[in-house]
Order: sequence, then structure tokens, then C-alpha cells
Amino acid sequence: MGTGRQSAGQHPHGPAAEAPGRASGRGRRAHGRQSRARTGPLSLLDIVGPVLRSLPFLRLWTGNTASGLATWALPFILGLAVLERSLSAVDLGIVLAARTVGFLVAVPVAGVLADRHSRRGVVLWAGLIAGLATPLIATGMGRSVLLMATAAAVVGVGQGACRPAFQALTAEVIAEDRRQQANAAMTLAVRVTTLVAPGLTALLSQFASTSALVIGTGVLWLGAALIPPRGTFTPAPAAGTRFFGEFADGLREARRHPWFLAGLGALTAVVATGYSATGVVLPLVSRDRYDSETVLAAGLTAYTLGALAGAVVIARWRPKRQGWTALAGLGCYGFAPLSLLFPVHPAFVVAAYAVAGLGIELFNVPWFTATQREVEPGKLARVSSLDFLFSYGLAPAGLAFIAPAIDRFGAAPVLAACAVVCFAAPSAAALVPSSRDFRATAPIKSV
Repeated sequence: MGTGRQSAGQHPHGPAAEAPGRASGRGRRAHGRQSRARTGPLSLLDIVGPVLRSLPFLRLWTGNTASGLATWALPFILGLAVLERSLSAVDLGIVLAARTVGFLVAVPVAGVLADRHSRRGVVLWAGLIAGLATPLIATGMGRSVLLMATAAAVVGVGQGACRPAFQALTAEVIAEDRRQQANAAMTLAVRVTTLVAPGLTALLSQFASTSALVIGTGVLWLGAALIPPRGTFTPAPAAGTRFFGEFADGLREARRHPWFLAGLGALTAVVATGYSATGVVLPLVSRDRYDSETVLAAGLTAYTLGALAGAVVIARWRPKRQGWTALAGLGCYGFAPLSLLFPVHPAFVVAAYAVAGLGIELFNVPWFTATQREVEPGKLARVSSLDFLFSYGLAPAGLAFIAPAIDRFGAAPVLAACAVVCFAAPSAAALVPSSRDFRATAPIKSV
């Protein structure tokens, strides 16, 4: 995640990680000692350790964190512009929609380019494109929505181009036996950003104009372009294949991994239904049922804290059936729409969102790690682009359908249907045999 694919547990850019049950005798005893060692007390050092010990990963982590912060901050900063009445809510929607379109267009193209050329080069150009276009958003604010939307679309192109390239670059920089910790460190940065950045942005807005804050996100994009290290991937010589032919090769590689298709289908279903439904309904429930915005804020905070806990746990935990455990975590998102379905105490809603956040990281980290391990290195960016295209791309599509469905049928039936999908889709994906361990083939049993 085949002809030419490395065997499970091997990768040309890092040492092999021994799979459970593969070694015999002394190897199995060593693996047992490793498993017992991982059950010790958890700490943030288990996650940030790879960052502190490896300068290349520190640079990669910093660049990826900068791109994530820039991606997240722009909508929030433009929201401040709406409060200042320098931008209307309709204009904000147009600008953000344009950015999403740019993202969706760029992701598959970048997947092909990152497998055809240097992944570091794709990250560089993606960050530069986004960084240089961002000041035009500030320039158009209050003057030209067309300029803002065009610039936002270009920023979206940079955002979309860097995603699959960063994913593939991680597999080049980090040895396989440390990738789960590395991916946990990546997601930890995202969750900390979403937890502290709103308050930090609001604080900065007291000292800087909204336009200056927008330009600040452009500086972050320049950091994302310039900070990451070089990788080790050497692209195969070009065979004259056109773009669509190379993208089709990525599709064929994805099809060689049934667990990937099943997991991506489950993730897409959860994002398009549960994530979209709760995004629409949670603010309404907080206002109408509990007569307060506190439940909304507490639920979102609990989700982030749950995700932080999930990242800490999965940094060291190696469950025996990693794929099934990850899919069970993904299914936990069903508790979020379920908690909004009934007039329960607000504490149940907050707890449900904490469980959903915990579960989503128990899925995300092993999912990214398995993709980096299983997919042929020369096609990793293309396969990763499918992941981002469906998971990110279906979120706005889900929102577009969920809101009319709630107007037509009411919130309760829609929430019930979404909860069923969130529980059922990962369960169905778990029925695919290779989903058990997120491996194309089961580990070889010792004799």
C-alpha cells in the first residue's frame, strides 16, 4: 500500500520492522520483550523523542506543522474579518470554497509529480506558491472578492500539492521502525495547534491587523517550503507515460491493497456523514437544547483533547491486530452523532466527542504508517493523494447534502442514519481479510 513491491515489513529507506509471528526462537522472544516494554508508562517524550533525536525529522516536522498551522489559521483569521465587517459571510464562503477547489485540483496532480520528481522539490514549490499568493488575499480584503477568491484558489493548490508529498517524504526521512512515533508526532502538532491557536490568534489580533495576520500565514507557508530536509527517493526514469497513465498506475497500486480500499471507503463514509452531520447539528443543539454555546465549545475542546490522548497512546501501543483496532477507533466517531440524538446531560455529549477524538487518532496514525510501509515507494504519493482527495474532498460534499437533508427530514433521522453509517462502515471494512493487520498478506507463521 504486486510486482516490484517490497515485502511486508520492508522498505528501501529504512530497516525492516519485525512483524508479529514472523520470527522464530530468539526473534520471537525479542519481539515479546519489545511488546512488554511498550506497555510501560506513556509520556509525551515517546512522541517528541524522534523529533529531538533526528535533525532531518525535526525539519520535516517543523515544515509540516507550519503548513498545517497556515491551513487552519486562514479561515479563522478571515472569520475575524467578518466580525470587523471588512468581509461579508457570503464573501467568506466564496473565498474558502475557492481554496477547496484549488486543493482538490492539486492533490492528484501533485501525487503524480511527487512520484515523478523529488518529493522535496514538490514541497518547495507548493509552499512557495501558497506563500506568494497569500498576500493577495490580504490585498483584496474589502476591495475585490474576485482577487481574494483567485488568490485563495492558488493557496489551495499549494496546500493540496504539499499533502501527498509530505506523506511520501516522511517515509524517506524516517526509518520504518520509528514511523508510527513520527506520524504520532505529526498529528500531535496538528491537535495542539487547533487547541491553542484560536486563543493565540485572537490575542495577536489585539496587536496586528487582520491583513497582517493573513500575511503571517504566508510566512508560515514559506517556512513549510524552505525548512524540510532532502529525501532519499530517486524517481525511476521517465517512460514517456502521460499524466493520466501515471495516475492510473497509482489506482492500480491502490487496488493491490484491499485493506486500503476498504479503509478508505470507511473513512470517506465517516467523514461524509458523521463529521458533516455533527458539524452542522452540534451548534444547533448547543443553542436550542442547552441554551448555551458552552456545549459547542466543550465538545470541540473534548474532541481535540481526546485526539491528543489518542496520539500519546498510539505512539507506543502496538496492538496485536492493528488494522482491526484502527477501524474500531474510526467507528468510535459514531458516538458523536448518537450523543446529539437524545436529550442527554451535556456531559454525555462532551464525553462522546472525547471518545470520537481518541478513536480518530487510533485510526489515523496506524493508517498513515501502514500506507508508508505497504505501498510501493515509487507510487506512494499517488496512493496518498487518493486518501487526501476522498477524505478531505468529501467533507464539503457531505456538508452540502447534510444541511438540506436536515431541513427535509429533521435532525433526528439524519443523525440516526449517520451514526449507523459511522458504526457500520468500519465494521464492513474489517471483514476484508487484509484489514486485520493493514497488510497485503498476513505475516508468515513460524514453524
